[in-house]
Amino acid sequence: MTTTEAPPKKEYRQTPLKRVLAFLRNTWRGLTSMRTALVLLFLLALAAMPGALLPQRNLNVAKTDEYIAAHGWWGELLDRTQFFEVYGSVWFSAIYILLMVSLIGCLAPRSLDYAKAMRAKPVLTPRKLARMPHHLSTTTDRTPEAVMKDTHALLKGWRRVEREEADGVRSISAERGYLRETGNLVFHFGMLGLIIFFALGKLFGYEGQVIVQADDSQWCNSGILGYDTFNAGLRVDGTDLNPFCIRLKDFEARYTEAGQANYYHSNMEYQSGEDLKTGAWKPYGLEVNSPLRTAGDRVYLLNFGYSPKFTVTFPDGTVRTNLTPWRPADEPTKLSEGATKIDQPGITDPIERRTRQLAITGLLAPTAFMHGNVLTSSRPEAKKPAVAIDIYRGDLGLDAGRGQSIFQIDQSLVEDGRLKKLTRQNLDQGQETVLDDGTKVRFDGVGEWVAIQVSHDPVQDWVLVCAVAMLIGLAGSLLVKRRRVWVRVTPGRDGEPGTVIEVAGLARTDQAGYGEEFQRISGKLVQGQRGN
Repeated sequence: MTTTEAPPKKEYRQTPLKRVLAFLRNTWRGLTSMRTALVLLFLLALAAMPGALLPQRNLNVAKTDEYIAAHGWWGELLDRTQFFEVYGSVWFSAIYILLMVSLIGCLAPRSLDYAKAMRAKPVLTPRKLARMPHHLSTTTDRTPEAVMKDTHALLKGWRRVEREEADGVRSISAERGYLRETGNLVFHFGMLGLIIFFALGKLFGYEGQVIVQADDSQWCNSGILGYDTFNAGLRVDGTDLNPFCIRLKDFEARYTEAGQANYYHSNMEYQSGEDLKTGAWKPYGLEVNSPLRTAGDRVYLLNFGYSPKFTVTFPDGTVRTNLTPWRPADEPTKLSEGATKIDQPGITDPIERRTRQLAITGLLAPTAFMHGNVLTSSRPEAKKPAVAIDIYRGDLGLDAGRGQSIFQIDQSLVEDGRLKKLTRQNLDQGQETVLDDGTKVRFDGVGEWVAIQVSHDPVQDWVLVCAVAMLIGLAGSLLVKRRRVWVRVTPGRDGEPGTVIEVAGLARTDQAGYGEEFQRISGKLVQGQRGN
């Protein structure tokens, strides 16, 4: 008697390389699961919330600095952790990239499985159809051939296959609702496309804001220096902007009786393309929800405000008229604040010049109303304009080489004594005040300025396509039902008359209403009707 010994098992050795590969494989599987993609999508929405709740530095530097100063260590902590630059922060970008990678890794194998399923035939007819959730068995006088012909006609539009079984038994497997998975994939590919094109828009797009006087003033999109604020994409250096020019003729605002704005309109002209060479201007009515689209850019009307008009007559008879935008401090009434800065002409000595500069700061009320001794505004229309101003003389810091706000003066110059306050006055339209050296400052009324935004997004059409694809895919995945029907036809045995028809149905997804559809199909099949 001989015995055969089993070969010794090969000892498995866990090497460092295998451990690293196993870790990477498991990490990739976890990252590319749909559960992880949903978690990352939720985290992305959660991470975007601070961008809506906190001031963002790229939108309003002054407001961001005020928030940090007002909240002490908490504001500084938020600043260090990039909560004032949410959409450009490291942690937001990390979530964004991980979500994109997760969707790609999740959709690639699902797409392959879907392609295989589309080519595959419907599954075999189960041996025991009575175990299906929906089942019907009956006997008919029709021949098996007639029953099969009626079944094919009844299930027209279904993916079906006819098979021969033992003892002359024939069956049909039919399936419908493949568009459910199609819609699911379209939805997720649309989401992936939306994420990718949003990222491309941030790379190659730009957005800028500028204030333009609505008095036939002209502005051209020739470079970033023409903007008050400019947010460029990572691949935009500002040297290759789409050229166009606009000219604001006037501005009109309408209000309700309560003083709420319900209509903004600016008559404007623009030129782009060949018009820049010919000098031709085209008219356009710019409104809040009706942006100008030209040269691949969109021009939006954001807001408006008032510019006080001051006429300064110096002792030597020289006259300077200045119209400087002031910003609204109270949006409902357009009570505005700002600073008008004026250089005295004719002074060539730089030292003397820095001692003779004037600054007019304070409040502008479009419809003046005195609350005690405090000037305020009762309505946003310029029905009774007035100003409450402080006038300073000295060094405004215009030659310091540092940028400064057009809406305020540098308070450090006041504290250092380089800028001295001369007087404080309330002036109605047409009134003037005289300074200690004989200089006259007259308030001549207000002009209107319009804040416009220029946006360039080369992939905005693709973003729209992806958004529509998501809606269509979501509708398909929710409305289409995935279901199966099996029909088995058994001829009579041993001279027994009739043909046995057995019908079974199964909904592959929990979907109400399939019971009624199955009853309709099986009822028509038993009665020999054709057409679904």
